[in-house]
Amino acid sequence: MKAFLFLFFTISTLGFGQHILPLRERAELIDLIQKERIQKLLPELMKESDLDMWVLITREYNEDPIVKTLLPPTWLNARRRTILVFSKKSDEVDAVAITRYNFGNNIRSIWNKELQPDQWKALAAYIVSQNPKKIGINTSEHYGLADGLSKTDFEGMINALPKEFQKRVVSAEKLAVRWLETRTPIEMTLLSQLTEITHAIIKEAFSTAVITPGTTTTEDVVWWFRNRVAELQLTTWFHPTVDVQRSGKSDLYAFDGQSKFDIIQPGDLLHCDFGITYLTLNTDCQELAYVLKPEEIEAPNFLKEALSKGNAVQDFLTNNFKKGKTGNEILAIALQESKAVGLRPQIYTHPLGMYGHAAGTTFGMWDAQEGIPGSGEHPLHENTVYAIELNATVFIPEWEKDIRIMLEEPGYFGLNRFRYVNGRQTDLILVGSKSDYLK
Repeated sequence: MKAFLFLFFTISTLGFGQHILPLRERAELIDLIQKERIQKLLPELMKESDLDMWVLITREYNEDPIVKTLLPPTWLNARRRTILVFSKKSDEVDAVAITRYNFGNNIRSIWNKELQPDQWKALAAYIVSQNPKKIGINTSEHYGLADGLSKTDFEGMINALPKEFQKRVVSAEKLAVRWLETRTPIEMTLLSQLTEITHAIIKEAFSTAVITPGTTTTEDVVWWFRNRVAELQLTTWFHPTVDVQRSGKSDLYAFDGQSKFDIIQPGDLLHCDFGITYLTLNTDCQELAYVLKPEEIEAPNFLKEALSKGNAVQDFLTNNFKKGKTGNEILAIALQESKAVGLRPQIYTHPLGMYGHAAGTTFGMWDAQEGIPGSGEHPLHENTVYAIELNATVFIPEWEKDIRIMLEEPGYFGLNRFRYVNGRQTDLILVGSKSDYLK
């Protein structure tokens, strides 16, 4: 923990250009994150899920998504066949690896290939020695992230087990989802910093340091995002997008995947979708900017009012966050309440954490506003994070057209209350704003 405090002090007190930790320090911090999750979080989740044992099996370059969250920071991939086993012991979990190589600091390797050359027999012998009543494996109908056990590895394990133990094997879907969706105190501290970095990159992108109105294209800004992330020795988990809405541009923004290539002009409403990966966590943000005309010092009131309608949809969604409610229930109430006051919402909010589109409670999809099976039926739990992603369609008389106010911000639900991880956008970013000393 002392190392963590030192590292956090470093990233929270230096300037933005120095926020990013060197790779070696990142590895030390990831080790601490994993230790806290395995020793403190996992025992609670296994008890909650009523599992005595959790078996994870994967192979190099075909990684189970759950195993990827447990790899030592010096392992970029699984090696050969990697088998991890977690056994519940009262209020603790015994974490072992049946692997050919040492598996880092938090999970001890117990397989001696010289004594038992057959890895499957070694796994079966360990399972029998623990005598678990329920053995969880990663199979799932509704969550791809919880369905990482391949057919080959399933058969290898089952065929090695005595028949008595084969009958004890069950899906670990609930545990896998809870493992992915639950955030620890260390992770929440880091996620706030990560979101702050994301906001700072967006603000830099939406400035005249990057954009020259009349010359710079939306695609230029997209690739600026990619280059900036690379310069900071970070990664992005999806290719960013940048698009414009403006007077006279006929098409309403569509979710069609087509290129939004355009030259950015004064008077444009800019929108970006951008997220980064750092210290095992991910962000996902959509924010808006207005390109000032030469005679302007602020955005038009009609765009400010449009943004406030997007904020109102956010409030109708997050004000209904209640522990135990399902995503489909919250979605239906939020849509109903939004429409009752004249808003035109679409809500497609998803879990966020060790993956961008993570497992957990999901609140609609842009093309499934009636709710979704599986993840939409998952109840809301505390200590979880979501990309509060949605839009409000707003008619702009001055432009004689509809626009979409598209917003997305990381938000945290804990102790039966919701908060944004690092704030939300309530004012448009202004491209071309003058320095404070200029009048």
